[in-house]
Amino acid sequence: MANELRFKTARDLFMACPAVARDMVALPTEQPSIEFCRALLAGRVPEEAITFCAYLLPERAAVWWAHECLSHLTILLDRRDQELLAVVRNWVGEPDSPYHRAEVSQAAAMPPTTPAAWIALAAKRHGNGSAMDASAVTALLPLPAAHAVSAGVLAGLARVALEDRFSVLSAFVEMGIQMAEIEALRQSADAS
Repeated sequence: MANELRFKTARDLFMACPAVARDMVALPTEQPSIEFCRALLAGRVPEEAITFCAYLLPERAAVWWAHECLSHLTILLDRRDQELLAVVRNWVGEPDSPYHRAEVSQAAAMPPTTPAAWIALAAKRHGNGSAMDASAVTALLPLPAAHAVSAGVLAGLARVALEDRFSVLSAFVEMGIQMAEIEALRQSADAS
């Protein structure tokens, strides 16, 4: 399975997505991507496994993964974040719908100060090829959707009680790994 992933090794991912080096302290290795991700999870800064997953997944899949992660934390999210998750869910289901694109654009126009606002920003960046309106947060322009996905998931994770945080983090990373493997199978089937 690992040979079918978008990025066979951690180094491949870092070479293809140089922005990941701005978001992570860990240096890439020749380890297969899934092994590298699990090593990050077991390492000194396990949160970097979240960031690695955000870059490992294709953008739309990464947005869905982030949505799914935050959906497990709804009790920790306010009403506005729950509304934003619904907007993101609708967009993932029909990203080409003008209505859903408009909803995501409107949601992403607000500064990303909450977990779901980051995910909405990621959806907007994916939908517009990372181009944002001048009214958006211009300081974030050079960063890809994966950066916003990582920020959203990590912001949600920060709301989890300290004693539960590692188990939730581990579950999120495993979900990301599973999604990466599913995406690899889907892309392989599409290529056939």
